[in-house]
Amino acid sequence: MRKLYFLVPGTDGKFACGGLWAELKTLNLAKQVCSADVVTYRQREQDTLFIDDLLKKKNLEDVIFVISWGFDVPKLAAKLKPHNVIYHAHSAGYGFRLPSSIPIVTVSRNTMGYWGQQSPNSLIYYLPNQISDQFQNLNLERDIDVLVQARKSSEYLLQELIPALQKQCKVCVVDSYVEDIAQLFNQTKVYLYDSAEYWAQQRVSEGFGLQPMEALACGCQVFSSVNGGLADYLDPGFNCYKIAGYSKEYDVQRILKILDASASVTLSEQFFAEYRAANITKRLQVILADINNFFDHKKHHPANIKSLTKIRAAKLLNQRIVGKLRKKYSRPK
Repeated sequence: MRKLYFLVPGTDGKFACGGLWAELKTLNLAKQVCSADVVTYRQREQDTLFIDDLLKKKNLEDVIFVISWGFDVPKLAAKLKPHNVIYHAHSAGYGFRLPSSIPIVTVSRNTMGYWGQQSPNSLIYYLPNQISDQFQNLNLERDIDVLVQARKSSEYLLQELIPALQKQCKVCVVDSYVEDIAQLFNQTKVYLYDSAEYWAQQRVSEGFGLQPMEALACGCQVFSSVNGGLADYLDPGFNCYKIAGYSKEYDVQRILKILDASASVTLSEQFFAEYRAANITKRLQVILADINNFFDHKKHHPANIKSLTKIRAAKLLNQRIVGKLRKKYSRPK
């Protein structure tokens, strides 16, 4: 197994976010399969490798660079062109294309489908994000009726639905970092998540959406949007409810009905097993073995399958139209 270098812009400060934590979780799981380390490329950090220093080394044939920060991927892919590179794809829709020499590991089936269309000649794999073992239903007293995190929430949720609910139940709006979010979920009856508007503004997709799954694991009833990667595991009417359903009044009615029932959601651990560390580590071992074999092959063989560029797609469409016309007018009358 080649050594993995996970490239991130930085590991603290302005770069601290859910995407970074998910990437570092994957790094820690990868360490159970092969040698792996983190490398920064925007800011230098004490006791952390920096990309420009690393690239000065002569022998990098036995390493693989893992890139993931969507907006930085095109520049990083170009900079690392002579080397072995994996794209760890979270969100989709950034608009760039990648050569077939870069395998793509996706965190959701939604993102896998996107890259299956965009890069049909690339090796593509599915490796879901990890939900940590701390997210469990502790069967505590739930004294928060409704919980919502302000970040990524829609204007409708914050300015219309929440004020309406505050008149009838206890609502907690979180607008800063929470050290123990699992504890907070265990104190909550209903969790609201509505990120479709946020990601539409970013013009990329919800890559995975860990928070609704974490809330479900802690026993919350979840009202959520089902955009992007959320559609991988959310199933309205069965394990959650679709938020922003037709009218504010209808949302309030449904949420209050759940609160009156005072029932926490009970999903089997089997539902979450796909996203726990044990399963992800097993999948990662298979994926990395396959990718290592590919890089062995790439050393001696060039790519020779025609890429599905916009020009080629237009040409194929034109050929199809011409073929249909020829078939139509060649029929005997």
